Amino acid sequence: MTRQPTPATEPPAFLALAGHPLRWRLLRELAESDRRVRELTARLGEPQSLVSYHLGLLRAARLVSARPSSADRRDSYYSADLGRCGELLGAAGASLHPALRPWPAPPLPPEELSGRVLFLCTGNSARSQMAEGWLQHLTTNRVQAFSAGSQPTRLHPNAVMVMRAHGVDLAGRRAKHFDEFLGQRFDCVVTVCDRVREVCPEFPGARTIHWSIPDPAEGGDDATTYPAFERTAADLAARIPFLVQLLVHDLVEVN
Repeated sequence: MTRQPTPATEPPAFLALAGHPLRWRLLRELAESDRRVRELTARLGEPQSLVSYHLGLLRAARLVSARPSSADRRDSYYSADLGRCGELLGAAGASLHPALRPWPAPPLPPEELSGRVLFLCTGNSARSQMAEGWLQHLTTNRVQAFSAGSQPTRLHPNAVMVMRAHGVDLAGRRAKHFDEFLGQRFDCVVTVCDRVREVCPEFPGARTIHWSIPDPAEGGDDATTYPAFERTAADLAARIPFLVQLLVHDLVEVN
């Protein structure tokens, strides 16, 4: 008699979901950068209806999320929840054998971490400045981080207050136009605003990444928008450690 699988011996649902070739390719694309459906169809060479169907399955499993583009509300950006993917991958390994349970990664020695990263948004008033501060803080300035905008205004006081609560001091920083950085070499250029992505200049040799993050200053005064700044800080805090590991990977590949 053939032994029927029991729930305890069946493969984790994450493996069946992410193991589909097209869904895996979608996750790989979104792990690198937030993208629109038309970009995904072009990069994967698949029809939009098929891509949208599989994106729907990934969204239902909370592996992928979507938000309207601030540059064109008729469009949406999709992003992968890398933290959740990591948790489910670790649980899948542990379900196969306890020895495959993930262990905390050892701290990176200073000599293994370097690079130059430029964050861009429209006003260089909040998102890009906060991202710059987070990266400097998390890498103790071993990675050179910069920020700029297409229409620089002023550093928003809520950005300063929220980041100060996380131990990051942004006080006294100025908003800058991205023209100041043209001709400079960067390992990575990250647009954190849908609008600036549409006008971002070329930075030859740089890896380009897009994070579709809403402007926390929209829709109210300083007091009412403070919670939005806290959400922005949390979003960046979740994304930047993965960016650091990407920089480490690129450095190892080069060497």
